[in-house]
Amino acid sequence: MTQSPTPIHETVREHYAEQIKNSASCCGDNCCGPESSLYPVDLLATLPSDVANTSYGCGDPITLASLKPGETVLDLGSGAGLDCLLAAQKVGPAGRVIGVDMTPEMIERARANAKRVNATNIEFRQGYLEDLPVDNSTVDIIISNCVINLSPDKTKVFSEAFRVLKPGGKLAVSDIVTDGPLPEPVKQSLSAWAGCVAGAVEAKDYITMMESVGFTDISIKPVFFDKETVDGALDEMKLDVNDYPRDSVYKAVYSAKITAFKPA
Repeated sequence: MTQSPTPIHETVREHYAEQIKNSASCCGDNCCGPESSLYPVDLLATLPSDVANTSYGCGDPITLASLKPGETVLDLGSGAGLDCLLAAQKVGPAGRVIGVDMTPEMIERARANAKRVNATNIEFRQGYLEDLPVDNSTVDIIISNCVINLSPDKTKVFSEAFRVLKPGGKLAVSDIVTDGPLPEPVKQSLSAWAGCVAGAVEAKDYITMMESVGFTDISIKPVFFDKETVDGALDEMKLDVNDYPRDSVYKAVYSAKITAFKPA
């Protein structure tokens, strides 16, 4: 790994290492909703319940990706491996799934989960999304679940994603974006960054960054959070409620289904 960790990388890595040790969610209990509400029930039923319930995401990139047998899939920020395990079932024995995560504790858990369910077409690699340990033009589809927003250099993440995709390849991610600016105290909070809020950018800026590295046919479809979900994330940040108007966050932050393509 040639990427040098930033304070944001270190904060996020420590946060998720602690979460996996304590079997907690990314930003508090069910802050993004229970896993069963993110994925089709029949999809989760294919895995042991404790594995299926170890999610740190905000959506269902597996359904969004429309995976086919034989494809090579890359998961950006693979965490404990849930999306990789589900993807492995979709691409079958002839396919291949690569998970990349910067947190050693997540890599360890993901490998254990894959071994537990005998998923032999998956491998997990430790690395940064801004410096992917993946060769050029080797991946059919990239998935990611509530992780790109955590990066301090999202343009570099998109550049790396574009590099490793084959011509005609697809990016299919669930992520947190905003409609309008976030309050400055939230943006400056490292705990808020780890909680998937402070690092979120406006949807129009997300599109601009993807376009700047070459992605085309970009689509962002919002999935708005309810008030209780946003409250759960904000409470975890332990910011003084008097420092910012929560109403502005309720209106601004949402999960999105995002797709884009590398030109053929």
